[in-house]
Amino acid sequence: MWHCLNVVCGPEGRASGVLLRAGEIRVGHELARHRRTTAKHDRELAKGPARLATALAIDRALDGTDACVGPDSPLSVLTGTPVPADRIRNGPRTGVGGDGAVHPWRFWIDGDPTVSPYRAHTPRKRRT
Repeated sequence: MWHCLNVVCGPEGRASGVLLRAGEIRVGHELARHRRTTAKHDRELAKGPARLATALAIDRALDGTDACVGPDSPLSVLTGTPVPADRIRNGPRTGVGGDGAVHPWRFWIDGDPTVSPYRAHTPRKRRT
């Protein structure tokens, strides 16, 4: 239904990926707006995992791409300066219940307007 951007940072066969949940479009606003016509404000262009992928034209064609090699690396478009450690927050993953809810595996930059709000897990009623 939607594409998301996962960066795998470990050996094959070992769970070690990171889902990038949001970002700030700093260059190419017009192109991102063309891809995300429903965004009301620039801060919404890449707010949320599927919106981020859509704004950056991420799709299955990039599966298995080495993001760290060469000038044509997909990560070469990332710019900016490192965020001070005291602005980085963590907590439970949004919308995840069970054992996943107790691990602080969601990271975000405090006060960043592109970060999706936390949404607690709501168990679905089982049909009988």
